[in-house]
Amino acid sequence: MAYSAKIGPSILNSDLSCLGSECSRMMDCGADYLHLDVMDGHFVPNITFGHPVVECLWKHLGPEPFFDMHMMVARPEQWVQPMAVAGANQYTFHLEATSNAGNLIKEIRQNGMKVGLAIKPGTTVEELAPWAGQIDMALVMTVEPGFGGQKFMEDMMPKVSWLRSQFPSLDIEVDGGVGPDSIHKCAEAGANMIVSGSAIMKSEDPRSVISLLRNVCAEAIQKRSLDR
Repeated sequence: MAYSAKIGPSILNSDLSCLGSECSRMMDCGADYLHLDVMDGHFVPNITFGHPVVECLWKHLGPEPFFDMHMMVARPEQWVQPMAVAGANQYTFHLEATSNAGNLIKEIRQNGMKVGLAIKPGTTVEELAPWAGQIDMALVMTVEPGFGGQKFMEDMMPKVSWLRSQFPSLDIEVDGGVGPDSIHKCAEAGANMIVSGSAIMKSEDPRSVISLLRNVCAEAIQKRSLDR
């Protein structure tokens, strides 16, 4: 069992006027990685930021933070090289956005990044399965991508459970409405990479929230290893 509990604050929920210091604050509070939502106004209705922001953050923060890029874009092929040059560590694209996932996976690896593959709530986990052996992480969306403040979709947990049973060592990420109220469901299903936005960023004590999320996940991982 090669996976561990990792907590990634979603920095889109931070004070964007001081993004660099917000990222530093999250790392100081114990974040394992930073989750950056890239939206292009096509794949999802909203627009956020692109590779120039990532490059500035990398220069400001140095190589320590692991940048997990959640690419909610209509043409994920277009941004692989710019993101790699900017300092991205993992390039997570949506299965729904490409007709040639195999080529895209290869291109991401050739550019020195880890590969994440995301599915929307309406996409079956079986559609992701053929690629699971070629990726580093599967992202199961627990809200519709592109909108903040949505309620956690508990009915996505069977997807996580199925992936964990079929691919025991795969990193499995959940993203959307995840916080102290929903972490137990995610951890029990088998998620080990937890994206959390406002639950961490808006908390008066983000360190304790990160610690709680990680501890619940770590306990579930330990229980699963003992049950095997």
